[in-house]
Amino acid sequence: MIIVLMGVAGSGKTTIGTRLAKTLDWSFFDADDFHSSANIEKMRRGMPLTEQDRQPWLRMLRERIAQWLDEDLDVVLACSALKKSYREQLLVDPSRVRLVYLKGPYALIQKRLIQRKRHFMPETLLASQFDQLEVPEDIVTIDITPRPQEIVRRIRKELQV
Repeated sequence: MIIVLMGVAGSGKTTIGTRLAKTLDWSFFDADDFHSSANIEKMRRGMPLTEQDRQPWLRMLRERIAQWLDEDLDVVLACSALKKSYREQLLVDPSRVRLVYLKGPYALIQKRLIQRKRHFMPETLLASQFDQLEVPEDIVTIDITPRPQEIVRRIRKELQV
């Protein structure tokens, strides 16, 4: 099974994803690690990515998900997947790829981004992330305000893993 944790920057995808993967004894991957150096540099300079910037990245992620499924690997993937079309690209096999939306209030996420160190995504891009976000209505949605261990527990309960 592949669990894709989606949401805006600062919603806790990496923090929750690493904890969830460790709890399940699964592999963890961060979609940020699959961005081209040009995309990372663009975001570092405070410029939002365009559709053209994202498409090779999404294709690569889709290929990796297909590979993990072919290899029967259990993986937690942290990926923004802000638009419905992006999520559809990642759903290689809807019976084995599950999406979880980490949802939280703007002020909390902004505070997290301001406090975050050593990450290429500046707090100034948060508004563009919320502008691009197409809130999913048909997937598991988890509130990010509780403590990480509670969020992991809720995800496991919702997905029955």
